[in-house]
Amino acid sequence: MLSPGRNILAIITGKEHTCYYARVLDEHASLAVDVLADLVLNATVPEKDLEKEKGVVIEELKNAEDDPDDIIHDYFDKALFGRHPLGYPVIGTEPNLHSFTRKDLIEHIRNHYIPKNMVLAAAGNVSHARLVALAEQHFGTLKPRPRARVASRIKPREYKAERKEYKKPIQQAHICIGTQAWSVKSKERYPILVLNTLLGDGMSSRLFQNIREKYGFAYSVYSSATLMSDAGVFSAYIGTDKLHIDVSTDLILREFEKLCQKRVSNAELNRTKAQLKGSMMLSLESIPHRMMRLGTSELYFQDINSIDAILKQINNVQQDDVQAIAKTLFREDCLSKVVIFPDGQSGRSSAAEPSAASGKDGRAA
Repeated sequence: MLSPGRNILAIITGKEHTCYYARVLDEHASLAVDVLADLVLNATVPEKDLEKEKGVVIEELKNAEDDPDDIIHDYFDKALFGRHPLGYPVIGTEPNLHSFTRKDLIEHIRNHYIPKNMVLAAAGNVSHARLVALAEQHFGTLKPRPRARVASRIKPREYKAERKEYKKPIQQAHICIGTQAWSVKSKERYPILVLNTLLGDGMSSRLFQNIREKYGFAYSVYSSATLMSDAGVFSAYIGTDKLHIDVSTDLILREFEKLCQKRVSNAELNRTKAQLKGSMMLSLESIPHRMMRLGTSELYFQDINSIDAILKQINNVQQDDVQAIAKTLFREDCLSKVVIFPDGQSGRSSAAEPSAASGKDGRAA
């Protein structure tokens, strides 16, 4: 077993991937792969432990519901993707957690944890040859399952803008505005990353400068781009006083419109690309980040793009590319909006349904 005092063992979950992760001294690499293989291949999942862990996850879910600047993104995904799997939170829902059985979980592991779905990635002081040898030693018994019962991937439904409103016993209003975007494999990948950096990533971004610095309406305001295998999400978020909901929304929409109506200057574009490239290069100083980059690249592309190739793609983004992306993303009829209002009351509110301020179809009444 890995010593907790010297090593890190964790499991990271996302919309599309699960990562079993160990960080150890190079001399413990073999032990780390052994432990990870044991977790993946030999999980016994005792019924008693499963039920106990369900309780832990339900408490984690409740904790997330008490964190509005985080949970709003789950609500926003629900607004964008509806009943598609991408519309559900990674952590699950309480009814779902209560409903599945040990048999369901074991069957899921058998159907999904198979060679064609898995990547073993490592970064640090370990050679490729040694990693291959460790993979053969510890994962060599893992065989393909031609008859594995895996639900086919369904592409998200065609887009329909939604308006959702919720109330919670909190002090601040939280707003998320955005739309579905492109996949990580699309040609729009790098233009949308440049657009996101320019609009809302960091202290020099337009949202930060024109909402927080100019008006002081928010402590936290930013944009984000999440690109997945066959879909994506682009959104802007702000946490603000309930008296500033309308004006803050208008300011975000104004920044969207500016990007559609006027090309960014060469100077601003070059600064933005430099910031994006700098952030990417600095992230490579993190060994875990290097490991994650290798693993996700292999899962998405079955290849590893060189850093030089990625930097070249960023450099190739032009003013017209950014404006074209903005015009596609920021059409008024395509923008969904989710707001969590402070209701000024104590106690918990339900996240299952929008507030009475929404119409029967979930749109603002």
